Amino acid sequence: MARLLMSTPRQDGFRLPGEFELKRGCWMGWPERPDVWRNGGKPAQRVWVEIASAIAASEPVTVCASAAQYANARRLLPPSVRVVEMTTDDAWFRDSGPAFVVNDASGEVRGVDLEFNAYGGLDGGLYFPWANDDRIAQKVLEIEGLDRYRAPLIAELGGIQSDGQGTLLTTEQCLLNANRNGHLGKEEVTRRLSDYLGAERVIWLPRGCKFDETDGHIDDLACFVRPGEVVLQWTDDRDDPQWEIYQEAYEVLRSSRDARGRELTVHKLPQPRALEWTAEEAEGLDHIEGTHPRLAGTRICASYINYYAGNSAIVVPQFGDPNDRVALATLAELFPRQRVVGIEGSREILLGGGNIACITMPQYAAPRRD
Repeated sequence: MARLLMSTPRQDGFRLPGEFELKRGCWMGWPERPDVWRNGGKPAQRVWVEIASAIAASEPVTVCASAAQYANARRLLPPSVRVVEMTTDDAWFRDSGPAFVVNDASGEVRGVDLEFNAYGGLDGGLYFPWANDDRIAQKVLEIEGLDRYRAPLIAELGGIQSDGQGTLLTTEQCLLNANRNGHLGKEEVTRRLSDYLGAERVIWLPRGCKFDETDGHIDDLACFVRPGEVVLQWTDDRDDPQWEIYQEAYEVLRSSRDARGRELTVHKLPQPRALEWTAEEAEGLDHIEGTHPRLAGTRICASYINYYAGNSAIVVPQFGDPNDRVALATLAELFPRQRVVGIEGSREILLGGGNIACITMPQYAAPRRD
């Protein structure tokens, strides 16, 4: 039986694994909100099937669909993908699902239930209501029979990266935003990251990419590919609106040491060209009060960093861009043991506000005890 624990993961010897560590499975939602996903979510659903199928070849996948969409999701998804009926507000499981933490000594896995307010609540949040999404972590952990910690921190896992060895990477723009935890201050937020995610050192980048609706999530900008190594989105064009942000992040990363005292190696990954909403895409949305408006000409934050790292596959966004092949080749070098899979239709996820990493929550496997 899954219990709600009153201790903290740090007290109990748990840590947040790195994205590259062994997974027991992957959790996804199912897109249907007509004010977020154009044409009733049908174009996005086709891409979901492609992504779920690619990950299912690497580890088990569970997709959570509403009662209204259960039969449709079950029909479209391959038999190898488990479909579970679940009431949600939207499909961003990286951010609304639990953070799976592990104990290397006991080999146990538990979950951390972070507070979720749809990226800012009533102060710039992307949709309303979000109460069902704030319950996703509890539901997932109860399905899996895993004990749960409820963290006193408004945060999304898309805004936090771990090296699995005590170092977390995040942005001040996101976690210290007034619509998240600005009232707590950096010192207190750092302490709570330590208590609930096992951080021994937090590397704070000032801000995330421009045109990112999530207030600067790290998963569009930089991520750990292994302890001591980070891949960073990049451009050499000084006139690009992202150039200053990438330079700033590079300087912070190169001048930082991780929790074990290592200097970081930073790999640069060229960005795709700038994208924006077309009139046809914008016309496919329902307009509902409380939902972030998306209009023709609105700039979109496209990133190759927003990939999913599976046990045997790296699933990467593609944008019909000359740098698509560069991204696949770069990630193939960084992950030589995995097959790199490009998802051509990932623009559909981007129109909803994120990409492949944003819709996938990795469930980490129990550590092996030697």
